[in-house]
Amino acid sequence: MGRCTASEWASAMGYDTHNALAKVIRRIVNDTPDKLVVNANRKPRYYQAV
Repeated sequence: MGRCTASEWASAMGYDTHNALAKVIRRIVNDTPDKLVVNANRKPRYYQAV
């Protein structure tokens, strides 16, 4: 998938807003942090699946 924002990720999955994906991203970061790299130094945050 590469690097993308939550909005880009949500639209690629067919969601209308990135808010629907926020809980999923939070769960991935908390449960398996080695699977998702988060660049949180700036907004918008970029996510990269590993």
